[in-house]
Amino acid sequence: MKRTGVIIGLALAVGFVALAQRRGWRGAPESLPLPKTAAERKILAVLDEAVKAGEVWASVPASDGRMLRVLTEAVGATNVVEIGTSTGISGLWFSLALQKTDGKLTTFEIDPGRAATAREHFRKAGVDRIVTIVEGDAHENVARLKDPIDLLFIDADKEGYVDYLNKLLPLVRPGGLVLAHNLSMIPDYVKQVTGNPDLETIFYTEGNGLVVTVKKR
Repeated sequence: MKRTGVIIGLALAVGFVALAQRRGWRGAPESLPLPKTAAERKILAVLDEAVKAGEVWASVPASDGRMLRVLTEAVGATNVVEIGTSTGISGLWFSLALQKTDGKLTTFEIDPGRAATAREHFRKAGVDRIVTIVEGDAHENVARLKDPIDLLFIDADKEGYVDYLNKLLPLVRPGGLVLAHNLSMIPDYVKQVTGNPDLETIFYTEGNGLVVTVKKR
């Protein structure tokens, strides 16, 4: 019953944010949210500066970033793992939620230049204490992970999504989430998650699209 409630709650969250974007309500996903604390204001300022300066590379748009934050808070995630740091834009969105859940982010990036830019963004935003960047090939480096994962976000080489899923799904706790970015580009991954009876999957089709999967057991 509890897991069913989580799935229904997530579906409502996904649907509400998508509806808000389509109707253009104030605070809809394409805009930055209004900060409630000084810490949030600092993170959002770095997000805004990074986008304006063009310090982004294949990063999530604001619509997807806001959804990452909503889902992270919805499941009370304290251990988030990200495959594909890029320049840290998605990591900043996660940090907005992790400050509330008292959590941490471990994020993997193969490109040293992008990792360096992300590290600077996290430092400026004051969240470097809760973010660990692991440089190198994530297909190999994820073997270092041992702790249960509350939320896994995959946003790297598209042909590698299934491999990341297979390697890390055993660490995702029951009731935890697996999020995959760029819905239209990952048909093999979609087939994998929708064909697994241990998973429940819904789709967020705004922005660049997210595959939202709950591990049921």
